[in-house]
Amino acid sequence: MTKRILFVSQEITPYLPETEMSVIARNLPQGIQERGKEIRTFMPRFGCINERRNQLHEVIRLSGMNLIIDDNDHPLIIKVASIQAARMQVYFIDNEDFFQRKYTLQDKTGNFFEDNDERAIFFTRGVVETVKKLQWAPDLIHCHGWFTSLLPIYIKQYYHDDPLFQNTKMVSSIYDTEFTSALNSRLKEKLSWDGINKKDLDVITNPTYTNFVKLGVNFSDGVIFGSEKVNPEIADYVKKLPVPQLDYKSEEEYLDAYSAFYDELLG
Repeated sequence: MTKRILFVSQEITPYLPETEMSVIARNLPQGIQERGKEIRTFMPRFGCINERRNQLHEVIRLSGMNLIIDDNDHPLIIKVASIQAARMQVYFIDNEDFFQRKYTLQDKTGNFFEDNDERAIFFTRGVVETVKKLQWAPDLIHCHGWFTSLLPIYIKQYYHDDPLFQNTKMVSSIYDTEFTSALNSRLKEKLSWDGINKKDLDVITNPTYTNFVKLGVNFSDGVIFGSEKVNPEIADYVKKLPVPQLDYKSEEEYLDAYSAFYDELLG
């Protein structure tokens, strides 16, 4: 049976500027699809993405659900666009409260948005709820970037009873996309309302960049170094984890290396 790989990234080119992560998140799904696997790809619909130029349109049958975060209702809107050259669709998680502003994770003066914690929760749950509506059971989910760090713990705890995710393997790629501000100090409390085990959240008692990424890798079945240089504290932490790991691979090598890594995890 054809294996299904779900790619979730905080940035993908051409929708956001070219970075190491956005280029990998654009080319990797295409390369894996060409190697015979079925793929789906998700990213946030940040307000700076030009909908007309990129031909985004709302998928009415997938939209319309409300997600409750910190006791507030937020409508989930799903949009989609096609990358014709790759014969690949990209799904966008959208919401007026979280993703209409004209910047991604920082405002125009470089200040970190205060609600980035809730934006990450909404994005995480929005991806999973959409995959549920699609009735598409992923064999493996590959997370790119710190903004996706909640996905592994949500799959392993919040959605652990859902048959779609019973056997799903989680892979996290770490990049050099560090932020210096901490996330909201009530993040632990907000996550525990979703039934996430409080003890497992001790790592984000102080929700810094390093601790948030540690939470993601703690619940991953494999970790990939997406950048040649990542935060040394995180690199040391990951190397002590008892899970398969893949060192940084160059642009010429990574497609084959990632594909083999998936196959190893999927058995």
